[in-house]
Amino acid sequence: MGMTPLQKLVNILHPISTFIVLPIFALANAGVALNFEMSTLFSNHVALGVALGLFFGKIIGVTGATMLLVKLGVGSLPKGMTPINLIGVGILASIGFTMSIFVSSLAFDHPLYMEQAKIGIFAASIMGGIVGYFYLKAVTK
Repeated sequence: MGMTPLQKLVNILHPISTFIVLPIFALANAGVALNFEMSTLFSNHVALGVALGLFFGKIIGVTGATMLLVKLGVGSLPKGMTPINLIGVGILASIGFTMSIFVSSLAFDHPLYMEQAKIGIFAASIMGGIVGYFYLKAVTK
């Protein structure tokens, strides 16, 4: 069965939309100005703390809560899902940064801390995407 011209166009534009337009849109709407000074970025541990908290917190939270609910009999893992794969899902969960930016805006009053937190959130999101990809690629067939 042949593809319609619209389906062909969607297939052509999908990578551009997914990997170029969407990230630019997300960055623009997150309100992050990337004109910070490197000396002030690491003047305290806000960026590092937020990045590590988001990355490891998502892994521990997603994996731990799911396994707890499975052990309590409240839920079950989908067919084919293993606890090893679930860790990969937890790693990929650290990609989400929208709610993290919202929580950071509630937590920090000082503009410098807010910028540092946003940089930490983006670092954790990028790290989660890369580590999650390679982790899942290594543990799955």
